[in-house]
Amino acid sequence: MVNVRGKWALVTGASRGVGYQTAMYMARKGCNLILHSRNLANTRMMEQDVRALGVEVYSVQAELANPSEVVGMLDAIEAKGTNIDIVFNNAAVQIAYRSDYWTTPQEDFDMSFRINFNAPATICLRLLPKMIERGFGRVINTTSGIRNEPEQLGYAASKAALDKFTKDLASRLEGTNVIMSLADPGWCRTDMGGSQAPNAVESVVPGIAVGAFVDDKKSGRLFPAQAFVGMTLEDAVAKAESIEANPYTI
Repeated sequence: MVNVRGKWALVTGASRGVGYQTAMYMARKGCNLILHSRNLANTRMMEQDVRALGVEVYSVQAELANPSEVVGMLDAIEAKGTNIDIVFNNAAVQIAYRSDYWTTPQEDFDMSFRINFNAPATICLRLLPKMIERGFGRVINTTSGIRNEPEQLGYAASKAALDKFTKDLASRLEGTNVIMSLADPGWCRTDMGGSQAPNAVESVVPGIAVGAFVDDKKSGRLFPAQAFVGMTLEDAVAKAESIEANPYTI
């Protein structure tokens, strides 16, 4: 199992919901954090909570729908000299629930893909080669279990693209100590998931973060966070490593 103490993790969408839970969990395990949100003010208080746990932290901002801001965020991290060891591409947007899905506008797809696919793809393509060079890296892309719901076409299609992107790149990581995984938080009570969701957002740990701790050099797995509820991290890692790592099977 990977010891993350002293390593650096970038968490997108860190100021609330699943991103917040992920970031705080990693901080409690001794991991230094780069907290992303759309506005630095969103993570100001969170930084204090993280520092109180004895780890280093700073925040970055970017509107993920804007490609130049995503690149600018990565440039700013690089300028600080931070070597990112772990990435949680958590931030996402669910544009609309459209009962009349036959009239889904193009804008749903455009914005969904900008935030849910283009931004994490840009982050991965920038950081993965550096991880391979340094001989260590973990990338966890947050996916969705939504299926058979054309009411959410834009969101679902963007997540399917992220799944394919992750699986394809995973097939090129064999033999490295860089592991790329997918994590599905399940339907949780968050601003995006809504109050009717069956799962408390706190239930996402440790499953949402387990991809940072696996240590068998196998990429391409999908970790459903709700399958790890109530488990110790050690047991969660053992279960995660027992899941077949086939980059072309979800």
